Amino acid sequence: MKTIRILQVDAFTDEPLTGNPAGVVPNADGLSTDQMQAIADEMAVSETAFLRSSDAADRRIRYFTPSQEVDLCGHATIGSFAHLRDEGLEPGTTTLETNVGVLEIDVESDGTVWMTQDEPTIREVDIGYDRVADALGVDAAALEGASADLPLAVSSTGLPFLIVPITYLSDVGSAQPDMRAIENLADAVDATGIYLFTFDALERDSTLHGRMFAPGAGVPEDPVTGTASGAVGAYLDRFGAFDDDLPEELRLEQGHYVDRPGLVRVRLDEAVRVGGRGVTVLDGSIAVPDDEEDEILEA
Repeated sequence: MKTIRILQVDAFTDEPLTGNPAGVVPNADGLSTDQMQAIADEMAVSETAFLRSSDAADRRIRYFTPSQEVDLCGHATIGSFAHLRDEGLEPGTTTLETNVGVLEIDVESDGTVWMTQDEPTIREVDIGYDRVADALGVDAAALEGASADLPLAVSSTGLPFLIVPITYLSDVGSAQPDMRAIENLADAVDATGIYLFTFDALERDSTLHGRMFAPGAGVPEDPVTGTASGAVGAYLDRFGAFDDDLPEELRLEQGHYVDRPGLVRVRLDEAVRVGGRGVTVLDGSIAVPDDEEDEILEA
């Protein structure tokens, strides 16, 4: 058995114990898939990021929820590079190899990290509002009232999410999600999870307020979600939510209803970019279980 360094970085915030907590293993070379999964299960945060060497980019990263590997994670990326900035990474552009390809990461001098996401893919889905309302525990009329110009659609900038607009902030806050129904609904539309949002935000400067549920990926409710924020930004652009007056930057609130408030910045220029800051709240070590394959080879 050996020990390795591990951190918890709260992402999309600069206030400790808010935003979205991510596990970060700065040097994961030599860890097997089973070992990484076991560490992520032990950390019990929505995602843990494992930084590794790469032949295709400056770094390689893999992401694990407590139950499975996922191809992309926004907040764990922001958290990883917030940590690297604290360790002396110079401001500028670097490249990151992920399961969905090589992405550009920009680190600003103030510690803000910008993640360039995949080219958006967006498709409308033919699914009844009653089923969506039942899964989310909201009033179907509140969904239909927000749907005049913004349909139900699956949007992806690396991970697919069913994007669901609703009328008021009170509708978002009073949602009583049925996790099994949400998992079945997400599976039915080939999505990772469901992002429920309203333009009726808490802060005057915020564009919208959202909640994201992905029980099928081992994340019943994610506090602040970078991949879903990129997806909803692309969705709003695709369906003309701002007519011809697209803001230079969208500001997406999330996490308030799980006592982990955070803010995601989204820019839609030549590509979808998601930005935020992070703060390290834990820095220690973890004992790594021996890998079963290594034990077999040694026997």
